[in-house]
Amino acid sequence: MAKTQELTEGQRAYEARRAAKAGMSLEKWLAEKDRMKRAEDAAAAKAATEDKKAPEAKGWLGRMLDRAHKPLK
Repeated sequence: MAKTQELTEGQRAYEARRAAKAGMSLEKWLAEKDRMKRAEDAAAAKAATEDKKAPEAKGWLGRMLDRAHKPLK
């Protein structure tokens, strides 16, 4: 796995302790951690696109105020 080669010796030892605590091998732990990170990123991207909805329609008062600000013909 490419992720283990990117880790320093101290990071690898830390992740190995966390993997042992979870009852997994280091490789399996890093694969699970990577999978969870991708799932979180996908959920954040989906939430960001859902926030870009069309603006809500104006109510009665808002429409009347817009009409009042238009010049008379």
